[in-house]
Amino acid sequence: QVQLLESGGGLVQPGGSLRLSCAASGSIFSIYDLGWYRQAPGNERELVAVITSGGITNYADPVKGRFTISRDNAKNTVYLQMNTLKPEDTAVYYCYANIERTSRTRRNYWGQGTQVTVSS
Repeated sequence: QVQLLESGGGLVQPGGSLRLSCAASGSIFSIYDLGWYRQAPGNERELVAVITSGGITNYADPVKGRFTISRDNAKNTVYLQMNTLKPEDTAVYYCYANIERTSRTRRNYWGQGTQVTVSS
C-alpha cells in the first residue's frame, strides 16, 4: 500500500510564511505528478500547484508569485513554500501524488490534509 503523510500547517499572521511537506511511502515503483489542492469552508477543492516528474510547475493564479512547489525525488517528498500569506489562503491543504506501485498499478493518492490558517 501507499501512504502520503503531510506536515507543516498551522496558524500564521498575514504576510507570513509556511512550508508544507508531503512524504510518500510504501510499495512505490515510480512517482509522476505531485501537487497540492486546498479546500476552504463552503468551497470546492481547488488546485494550488502541481509539479511533473520532469520538474515542470504550474500554479493557480491566486498563488502565482507567492507559492513555490518543489520535489525531492530521493525522499519521495513534495514541498509547498507559501510566502506573503493572505487570509484568503486559509484552507485545508491536501497533497496528491500520481504513483505507480511495484504491482504496476497506477493511480492518484491523497494526503490526510493539513490546516493552514492565516489570521491576525
